[in-house]
Amino acid sequence: MKKLAVYALGGNALQPPKGDSTNSSEVLARVMSDVIDLLEMDWTVIITHGNGPQVGHLMEMDADGIHSLESWVAATQGMIGHDLSMNLQAILQRRLRPERTAVILTRVEVDSDDPAFALPTKPVGPILDAKTVMSADWDIAETIHGPRRVVASPEPLQIMELDVIRKLVELQAVVICGGGGGVPVVDRDGHLVGVPAVIDKDLLSSRLAIDLKADALIISTDADAVYTDFGTKKAKSLRNISVEEAESMDEKGQFPAGSMRPKVRALCSYVSIVEAGQGIFCTPGSVLDALRGEEGTTFTV
Repeated sequence: MKKLAVYALGGNALQPPKGDSTNSSEVLARVMSDVIDLLEMDWTVIITHGNGPQVGHLMEMDADGIHSLESWVAATQGMIGHDLSMNLQAILQRRLRPERTAVILTRVEVDSDDPAFALPTKPVGPILDAKTVMSADWDIAETIHGPRRVVASPEPLQIMELDVIRKLVELQAVVICGGGGGVPVVDRDGHLVGVPAVIDKDLLSSRLAIDLKADALIISTDADAVYTDFGTKKAKSLRNISVEEAESMDEKGQFPAGSMRPKVRALCSYVSIVEAGQGIFCTPGSVLDALRGEEGTTFTV
């Protein structure tokens, strides 16, 4: 039986924020290389992805807030999924590989009583002008760039399309799903209703890898490893880290809440439950070396 990898890709790798000099085409090429390398090693692959910059740009065009946030999450799942699928399918065909790609609009159930709804902290959309700040019926917080709308970031409970994803994996499709952490929905009297929230993409990827008992959860990011004392002269990269060590570092404030903490939490959660699985943190293009323990950081129980 083939091994299964969930490969989580950040939205900034696909479309950098304004002013960022990252070469997104080069990064995407490295991601495609990772996926092909895994397929040629006889793995099956599920790709999840972020959507922060893309949702932000769409919300900026929708200044009057005509469309709901969850609608923009769904829209970017289709946009990004299409781009990834077209790129990857072309490579698969050139290499005469049998796999085909499948893009799944993914809804994720959250708890309407999740404490995150009482304290929205996740910035979304553009910087707001003074008129919007005064008139908009949103939660707004001051960020380092200016006032922005903030929404809840609840925990993912259930992936509604899980059985469909599982069946496509059995058919050896490269599945692209869970974009932006999934479209957040709640159950109201037996009916699913979208809510204005953002589910963390890495926590959703961990939930997916756990539910499917994947053999590896790979979080691909611009950082080449997990570091102690990151950003200081004492910074040291870690080739391996245990869940206990990671949790201790987190308690000491080593992982910023808006960036590294959810990635570390996601990998810790995955390897704690799927003990035989490989929890990998690495840069795009280095997945094979990371699986061999030569690059990135491997999480262990």
